[in-house]
Amino acid sequence: MPARQSLADIQFLLTEVLRAPAQWQALAPFADTDGDLAAQVLDEAAKFVDTAVAPLQRVGDEVGCRFSAGTVTTPPGFRDAYQAFWQGGWPALACAPEDGGQGLPTVLECVLYEWLAGANHGWTMAPGLLHGAYECIRHHASDALKAQYLEKVATGEWLATMCLTEAHAGSDLGLVRTRGVPQPDGSVRVNGSKIFISGGEHDLTDNIVHLVLARLPDAPAGPKGLSLFLVPKVLQDGARNTVVCERIEEKMGLHGSPTCVMRFDDATGWLVGESHKGLAAMFVMMNAARLHVGLQGIGLLEAAWQKASAYAAERRQMRAPGAKDTSLIQDHPAIRRTLQTQRAWIDGGRVLAYHTALQLDVAKHSTDAGERAAAQRWGALVTPVLKAALTDQGFHGASACLQVFGGHGYVREWGIEQIVRDARVAMIYEGTNEIQAIDLLVRKVLADGGQGLAALLAALPGKAPGAATSARRHALVEITQTLAIAAHSDPELPYWVADDYLRAVALVLLEWAWCQIGTASRRAHGRASTGLADRWTAPAQAFTQWVLPEFDLRAAILRQRIAQALEFKPKESCSA
Repeated sequence: MPARQSLADIQFLLTEVLRAPAQWQALAPFADTDGDLAAQVLDEAAKFVDTAVAPLQRVGDEVGCRFSAGTVTTPPGFRDAYQAFWQGGWPALACAPEDGGQGLPTVLECVLYEWLAGANHGWTMAPGLLHGAYECIRHHASDALKAQYLEKVATGEWLATMCLTEAHAGSDLGLVRTRGVPQPDGSVRVNGSKIFISGGEHDLTDNIVHLVLARLPDAPAGPKGLSLFLVPKVLQDGARNTVVCERIEEKMGLHGSPTCVMRFDDATGWLVGESHKGLAAMFVMMNAARLHVGLQGIGLLEAAWQKASAYAAERRQMRAPGAKDTSLIQDHPAIRRTLQTQRAWIDGGRVLAYHTALQLDVAKHSTDAGERAAAQRWGALVTPVLKAALTDQGFHGASACLQVFGGHGYVREWGIEQIVRDARVAMIYEGTNEIQAIDLLVRKVLADGGQGLAALLAALPGKAPGAATSARRHALVEITQTLAIAAHSDPELPYWVADDYLRAVALVLLEWAWCQIGTASRRAHGRASTGLADRWTAPAQAFTQWVLPEFDLRAAILRQRIAQALEFKPKESCSA
């Protein structure tokens, strides 16, 4: 029961490490949301995840979605669980009360979706885009569209899709060919095909709100010519729109989520936002989704870790060093290293993701312009890091947890192999991890010569770092500055090293997260006179010993490539 098992850890990270209640209560919309209320919400969320969603994990994978003549039937139990989900108010946790939401802090929604992904990734794909669609419609749609669609999407009564990709246009949205033709009544007729549309057709809700990127007749070529249209499955008069699901994909994982090929045949839709500025509106949706995809990485790794940890506590094999008899495999150093290393990623990743969620609310609601600017900078720089680093670890860490089972992990009985298969896609969708790295380095860090990143590192909350931590932050700033200079000599350089750079940033941020965990656990341990600090000791040591040294590797790669671009020879080189 993953949600229940991680509830105490998450409460500690929110209340003791991040002091989250004090942060959100400083913002007017959340002034009345104290820690006790948040704890009650999370407790009820954990019960829902464990009882309604987690039991459907296996049937979702083994039965999967069924396609017939344009209709999609989801696995047994999926519709009932989703109806209970939206009727219980769970999709609307962080939506504004005036839109039918509960007006709670974003971080509570993030915890809920992390749990959902870990419990049943396939099912969670259905409501996974609601938060982004809600923000997109709220900020960019006309009053008429808001009146008809906003509350339905906010509450989750109607689900939504994000229709970007075409067969010839994956990440290069400038190649999109789908067209929208304006009509005298103010609507448009949309024609074209989209692929890889999660939840493009299903039986979970009575309507589906498609947000579609397309071109108006007078659109310029390239991404700047794209507009965004809202195209519902069912029109206001109850008639079925001419939106057709042609097939669903056969996939490596996520069998409980229909990935659809969608065709729009003169489908009726309406412009969202301004003409030819569809990407700006769509990115509101994509940026919200990217944080949640990072949380999927955490949730899936947590689920894999729990399975591996439970197995290691029962399975006996050989003698561990110093033991006199056969030992539980959790006593063998190789297994302890695996489990503690993945625990270090989960705990540190949670601190970063939850802090990011808190910053999103600061950016929206703080009355201090400086606070808002700092929060916006954090979100812009850290979101691609979280999406890439945490989904990468979600997959590779889940694979490491499968290794704990030996041959048993490779067979379906234990459930760990499904997590590995399901986790793989998170490294691809919502912008591949390579694109996240390019976005971070090229579009955000180098755009101002690294000043924004340097300011972010200098302003990290908490007490002053130790010498080693400070040295790594300074090294990252120095690498960034020289990289900006070297890029003038070699314009391809940032694209070659973007992945290494993102990993280096992730490790520095994780080190900060673990410093905060260590401080909080020592403080709480001393106050309560309990063994609380022991919970965090082993993963903290694993982070220092097995994770953080990667920073030196990435830094060496970056420095060597920078030196080559500047036509310098590294001071130390290997000779054959």
